[in-house]
Amino acid sequence: MFEKLRNIFQVPELRRRILFTLGLFVIYRLGEHVPTPGVNAAALTAAFRSQANTLFGMYDMFVGQAFSKATIFALGIMPYISSSIILQLLGAVVPYFEKLRKEGEEGQKKITQITRYGTVLISVVQSFAYAVFLIGLGQSQGLSVVPSPGPMFYLSTVITQTAGTILVMWLGEKITEFGIGNGISLIIFVNILGGLPNGIAATIDSMRAGSFSPLQAIFMAAILIAVVASVIVMTQATRKIPVQYAKRVVGRRQYGGQSTHIPLRVNTAGVIPIIFASSIMVLPATVAGFFANNPAAQAVSQFFNRTGIAFNVIYAAIIIFFTYFYTAVVLNPNDLAENMRKYGGFIPGIRPGRKTAEYIDRVLTRITLPGAVFLAAIAVLPDIILALFKVPALAFGGTSVLIVVGVALDTLQQVESHLLMRHYEGFVKRSRIRGRQRM
Repeated sequence: MFEKLRNIFQVPELRRRILFTLGLFVIYRLGEHVPTPGVNAAALTAAFRSQANTLFGMYDMFVGQAFSKATIFALGIMPYISSSIILQLLGAVVPYFEKLRKEGEEGQKKITQITRYGTVLISVVQSFAYAVFLIGLGQSQGLSVVPSPGPMFYLSTVITQTAGTILVMWLGEKITEFGIGNGISLIIFVNILGGLPNGIAATIDSMRAGSFSPLQAIFMAAILIAVVASVIVMTQATRKIPVQYAKRVVGRRQYGGQSTHIPLRVNTAGVIPIIFASSIMVLPATVAGFFANNPAAQAVSQFFNRTGIAFNVIYAAIIIFFTYFYTAVVLNPNDLAENMRKYGGFIPGIRPGRKTAEYIDRVLTRITLPGAVFLAAIAVLPDIILALFKVPALAFGGTSVLIVVGVALDTLQQVESHLLMRHYEGFVKRSRIRGRQRM
């Protein structure tokens, strides 16, 4: 292990990329402590305790608790992610975006630019809604979260939060370009891990208070380790479809003739279905929280209790549905079959064209089922654990585990590719030197 770490920092380019990434992380974490003007932080902390299990509580996890502290990065990178997802969905139904997606690098540049404009638009809307939320949260609980609500507070909040989101987006893009790994994913990764020390401290305090025994804590730790291991297995799991390319003779050269495969991931949709389903399921309880004295609102809040059986059954069903839906959006069997046909590829025993697309669709439908069931199980497991042990301090979300494991594996693969590339270049240089010496 230490030898591998030493090798990483011996490669100048890789060392420079890692240090650049860490430097931007420091800038980002400093920005998470800059408050939004006109907000009483102490009153907001007290008022936000009632929002822990709502949509705002989940949002707060993705932005590193900046939402509950009303810092300039309260919206975080989430508007950018929302804009990206919207464009992905539009690419499946709007011909213009589908055309851009097929235009290669130039099309991708246009999509990136549109995503940025969409991020700014979503940030303006969400920052105004955030200002309304801060004022309403304080009034509903009799706390002075915003001492001077008025037009200037709305304007300053919109400008501050929009500028903060643009800065976070810029940091993420720079990490992707000059650092190591995907910058947007790494920012969420850092935000989730940023809440880990507080979770560990809360767990220790609960043990000291006698909320649960050390044996129960060991059992919970074993479950967490098993969850992480299963997430790693399912993240890496693929179904390889063999592909054979026909031989072609161009002039005196022969092309093709090799065998390869199409790797279809069991969990193609990633963590997106859980995010969609969480937003849908938590939204009714969040809205009901603004009408605390209404009996109908209280009934809705009780029905959507996270530890209830009905909530978890509906939650799991929505996750399975969105897993199939998002997989169909991001992976089109017809496009795969058409690309294979253009380059002379075919699946042994399957006719090119429509039959190939039907075969890929059938395989994808079958392998998506265990992936969807796994996502649903991971998502409802924390609620089941909370219902059994009544220990909020030990709560760990399936969403956070999936994100952390996925980003960590992707970053490690990029580091490994840089190391292999460096070793290959060194071997080539040595071979050239030896060849010159022989001459």
